[in-house]
Amino acid sequence: MSAPQISELHQTYLNPVHNRSCPDPFVLKYCGEYWAYCTGFWHDGRCFGVLHSRDLVNWREFAGALEPLPGGAPCYWAPEVVYENGKFLMYYSVGNEARMEIRVAVADQPDGPFVDSGHRLTTEEFAIDAHVFVDADGTRHLFYATDFLTHSHIGTGTVRNRMLNPWTLAGEPRPVTRARFDWQVYDAQRAEKGGVRWHTVEGPTVLRRKRLYYQMFSGGNWQNTTYGVSYATSDDLETPNEWSQICDGERVLPILRTLPGKVIGPGHNSVVRGPDNRQLFCVYHRWAEDSAARVLAIDRLDWVGERMTVFGPSTTPQPIPTAPTFADYFDDKRSSGLGQNWDCIGGNWAVIKGAAVQSSMEAGAEAVSAVQATSFLVEVSLRAIAGAEPTGGFGVDLKSDSGERVLQYRINGKKQVHIAGTVVNDCPAVLDLPDDFDPHAYHLLRVEADTHRMSVLLDGRHVYTQLGVDSRAPVRVALCANRTSAAFKGFELTVGWEDLFVESVSDPVQLGWATGRSHDAWKIKDHELTFDAGPGERGIITKGPLLESYELVVNARLTHLLDGDGCYGIYPALDSEGNGALLSLHRNESHWVLCWCEPAESRTFALPAAFDPFINQQFRFRKQDGRLVIRLESEVLGEVAVPADATRIGLHAEGAGVAFEMARVTAV
Repeated sequence: MSAPQISELHQTYLNPVHNRSCPDPFVLKYCGEYWAYCTGFWHDGRCFGVLHSRDLVNWREFAGALEPLPGGAPCYWAPEVVYENGKFLMYYSVGNEARMEIRVAVADQPDGPFVDSGHRLTTEEFAIDAHVFVDADGTRHLFYATDFLTHSHIGTGTVRNRMLNPWTLAGEPRPVTRARFDWQVYDAQRAEKGGVRWHTVEGPTVLRRKRLYYQMFSGGNWQNTTYGVSYATSDDLETPNEWSQICDGERVLPILRTLPGKVIGPGHNSVVRGPDNRQLFCVYHRWAEDSAARVLAIDRLDWVGERMTVFGPSTTPQPIPTAPTFADYFDDKRSSGLGQNWDCIGGNWAVIKGAAVQSSMEAGAEAVSAVQATSFLVEVSLRAIAGAEPTGGFGVDLKSDSGERVLQYRINGKKQVHIAGTVVNDCPAVLDLPDDFDPHAYHLLRVEADTHRMSVLLDGRHVYTQLGVDSRAPVRVALCANRTSAAFKGFELTVGWEDLFVESVSDPVQLGWATGRSHDAWKIKDHELTFDAGPGERGIITKGPLLESYELVVNARLTHLLDGDGCYGIYPALDSEGNGALLSLHRNESHWVLCWCEPAESRTFALPAAFDPFINQQFRFRKQDGRLVIRLESEVLGEVAVPADATRIGLHAEGAGVAFEMARVTAV
């Protein structure tokens, strides 16, 4: 199926995003900015290259991160940096290639300089590619690669080892992924290993979505076309069994792999949220066209149901990572106030060294963002400078359009979080923070508000969810300091929402959906939004807000057919009166097609011959300047005209059982 010609509605990027050597890249997002670290000696003779970006596309090089250790080890591999309580911890591999160990270095800033801590974490003769994963309960686990010399497929595989603290492992490594398939062969007769058939599985990185853990890994030989990225899954992080590998190299191919004549050896990836803090990106290396170096590339990562996918390795222009709707990195020094985008009330606000600083010890100081939205995601890093009395604190408020407080989130001097929301009648919930929590170090606060729902994460851990927000829906965000001097960095607000349907509710109205006359047929169950009604019945469910430009992503599948022409569909752009075209799935003789139906225009879009409507499929829409681009995952299907005015989205089902596994709207 050839790709249709699409008008240029937005800016694009082209891989590689950095043309100089950057092997085994790891990217950390800190205070709204990106820091990349890579394998080997840097141009200045130090170890581990460091790069900086704000958009994942344009990168600037910094000095190397670490002075070489005494002893002259020639190999410094795969650095990964974790920010924790004001310190940057770099986990890295060092040795002579035959013998490698994992160590940890420490810095006060993301660009270093890093200093080795004196701690060797691993005891194996060969251990490389450290990855720290923090689970929802706060437990830490180190995933890394080591050798398995008695395994059926001899070679390197990955293990998990629980961390007692940032410097110490429990010492009980459990295999996660060992070689099983021919695509993972490193060398059929590896001389330095005695001529054995050697396999390699390395470069682990771990994510969690819904009920599954995902470990991405690279397999094959990093020096040639065999290298690629796959993943394995488990529903139990601490299982004694190996995880289930998805790609066998024949029936199911690696999700990143060589494209002959275009891309060689993509792999050793990390994963980071894009500037909108919603879309994930896979960051990886691939060989430059002249094969002189491994260079930096990025592509979108997503899930289609339980299946992970990367929209790459891309070789054509791709839409640039979506920027936040509003961001303030506080670049411009101000002695008074925060600028025109903030309404400062009380206290003494100023912009100092890239931060919004409130220096007064008065009560009730706040800076209210001028941006208003009914559905949004906010990330901001915050810390106390001094004070933080038990009765005071620092944090954020969510406010209604009339200025009333809908949610209050405060960190106080007793290492507690006070949360007050509408559902609990403004009576604060009190949560204790970890004993080692340092309020004077920056901590990442992530707040989502979606009309009928609010949630809060602190340093990646969930601390609060509220459903059933009343008529005082939050529309504005305020930075707050009460009897405390505090600093705020990297404020990013993205308008939109994402529904994974994991909440303990059955009625989609509680998540902000409007069901109309078909209310009883729409239910949330088993982490999906489902429609189940009788033959001939149809249902429409809609959700705002009204936006002029946005990206819509939907995962959908049929569960069963009741009528011969049963279907599901999507309304990508409904106006305020509920009018708009329907894009619906239908069977046309032996193939499935998408039908675009509206009074002015009807069109049909072909789908791949292997399209199966009974498994999750992902449809992506980008509405901008009166045009709508339609994609099946990354494949462009076509483009149509839509109203340029603000619209919302809807889902459709008719004569069939349907399950929507995910829906996401992001303003662009």
